[in-house]
Amino acid sequence: MTITQLKYVLAVAEHQNFTVAAEHSFVTQPTLSMQIQKLEDALDVRIFNRTKKPITLTEIGKKIVEQAKTIVEESNRINDIVDQQKGYIGGEFRIAMIPTIMPTLLPIFLKTFNEKYPKVNLLIEELTTEECIKKLKDGHIDAAIAATPLENEDVRELPLYYEPFVGFVPPTHKLASKKVLCVDELEADDILLLKDGHCFKESIINMCSSINSKNSKSFQIQSGSFDTLIKLAKENLGMTLLPYLHSLDLAEEDKSLMRDFESPVPAREVSLIHHKSQLKMQLIEALKNTIDGLVRGAISFHDVKIISPLKDHKK
Repeated sequence: MTITQLKYVLAVAEHQNFTVAAEHSFVTQPTLSMQIQKLEDALDVRIFNRTKKPITLTEIGKKIVEQAKTIVEESNRINDIVDQQKGYIGGEFRIAMIPTIMPTLLPIFLKTFNEKYPKVNLLIEELTTEECIKKLKDGHIDAAIAATPLENEDVRELPLYYEPFVGFVPPTHKLASKKVLCVDELEADDILLLKDGHCFKESIINMCSSINSKNSKSFQIQSGSFDTLIKLAKENLGMTLLPYLHSLDLAEEDKSLMRDFESPVPAREVSLIHHKSQLKMQLIEALKNTIDGLVRGAISFHDVKIISPLKDHKK
């Protein structure tokens, strides 16, 4: 039994196809199949049911895959231990960020991190929170930055900062004369939201769950970007809410339409998350410290109320 054989088993279990698994493992399909066959022969069991399409795990195969994940993770930890002992911060580091955080946070820390840790090869992708958690569990990314808390036992959360919500209120809106917004004054039907799949939308819905609605149809206009929501608001189709960092990039004429909330300010907790296996912790700590040092100057809010990003969150 070898670590390579176990990695091939995990690849087939994930992709349910020998050819696709071989492509992702950067080997030929015959090589991958032969190694898995050798493992099955050595164990005298069948890990996969090859008669079904897509390929499925046998009952014993399911147990073997769970154990294989642990073994592969522990084998990866050996390199991690050596790197930490040497004080080495380098190599490939795969990180994901959710769409409502990446455009504003990435420009803040990327250049500084690259200059400070030139031996690190950052591979960055934009994913939803659900995708981040799945890829962390599958070992396809090393860390992610998302809104928390997530209440997931497989994920560890390292809070980076608390980002307040701010209102974007057009001149004709009834709240336009307000210098400071109160959550209780908002109307659910009047708020323009991001479309499904964005945790910022869920946070707003959770915040507004106690707000009166004039009819049963709430949040009729939904979009995939804050820029679109701002344009819709300027057309007097309602007000919208934005994360604080996004408001910093607005044109001066649009900044005049921004409204802060009274204390405690509704906010989202933004965290660096990683799998509980705690691999590449020296890189994770380096990234956290870099972001902490830069964002602290941009966000100085302390009296905040954290709004959950979880769908159907119970207050």
